[in-house]
Amino acid sequence: MSSPRRSLDGRPAGSAAGAGGSGSPAHGNGSGGGGGGSGSGGGGRFEFQSLLSSRSPGPEPSAARLRASDSPVHRRGSFPLAAAAPPPPPLPEEDCMRLNPSFAGIALRSLLAIDLWMSKRLGVCAGEKSSWGSARPLMKLLELSGHGVLWLAGTAYCLCRSDSWAGREVLVNLMFALFLDLVLVALLKGLFRRRRPSHNQMDMLFTFSVDKYSFPSGHATRAALVSRFILHHLVLAIPLRVLIVLWAFILGLSRVMLGRHNVTDVAFGFFLGYIQYSIVDYFWLSPFNAPAVFALWSPQ
Repeated sequence: MSSPRRSLDGRPAGSAAGAGGSGSPAHGNGSGGGGGGSGSGGGGRFEFQSLLSSRSPGPEPSAARLRASDSPVHRRGSFPLAAAAPPPPPLPEEDCMRLNPSFAGIALRSLLAIDLWMSKRLGVCAGEKSSWGSARPLMKLLELSGHGVLWLAGTAYCLCRSDSWAGREVLVNLMFALFLDLVLVALLKGLFRRRRPSHNQMDMLFTFSVDKYSFPSGHATRAALVSRFILHHLVLAIPLRVLIVLWAFILGLSRVMLGRHNVTDVAFGFFLGYIQYSIVDYFWLSPFNAPAVFALWSPQ
C-alpha cells in the first residue's frame, strides 16, 4: 500500500488543503473548510469564481447608475415635456420700454390725464342736458364767427370790392394767411389723428374729412392769426382792440365748453396761429414781389 502524498513541511496534502479551505472567503465556517479539504485546490478556485459570476449575472451596477443619471428624466429639474417645449420669445423693445418708462414718458402721461380731466370739467355746454346747456346756442354762434369758410368768403368779397392798392395788398395777404392756416391745420390733424372728446356732439357745419380729429384746434389757430393780423394792419381804437383780443380768447374757450376740443388742442392752436402770422409777415406779398397775383385785381 503506497504512502500518502505529503507536502513540503511533512503534513498530508489533504490537511494542508483543508487548512487553506478554512481560511478561504468562499466558506464561512469550519465544516465548509473540511468539505473543501476533500477536493483539490483547483476545484476550490473554480467554485469561488462560479460564486462571483452568480452574484453579478447582468451589467455592472455602477455602469447602470451612470446610464440612469444620463437620462433626461432623472436629471435634476428636467422633464420630457419641458425639454421639448421651445424657449419663450424675447420681449420686443417697445414692451421693454413700457415696462421701464422714462421720466419724460411719465410726465407726458400725467399731463395728458390732467388735460382730459380739465376738458371734461369745462365741457359744460357739450349737450342740451349739460349744466350750461342753455348757453349752447350762443357758443355755436361764436363757433360760426371763427369758421374758415366764412372768413375765406368774406375776404374774397372784400377783395373784389376794394378799389385801392393798399387795401388789396392787405386783403391778399389775409387770404394767403387763411389758406396757410387751413393747410397747416389739416396736415397736423392728419398727422396726429387725435380723436375729439367723447362728450362731443358732431353737429358742426361745413366739416371736412380731417375735422373728425381735434389736434390742433382750427378755430383757435384762426382766432390768434386773424386777431394779430388785424391788430398790426388796421388802425383801430383801443376799445376795438380789446374787443378783438376778447373775441379770440372766448372763441378758444368756447371750443372746450362745447366739447369740441381738449385744453391742449386750443392752447397749441393759439401758439400755432401766433407763429403763422410771423410766417405771413416774413413772406409778405406786394405788387413788387408778386405782380401776377395783384394783376388779377388791377383797377379798371
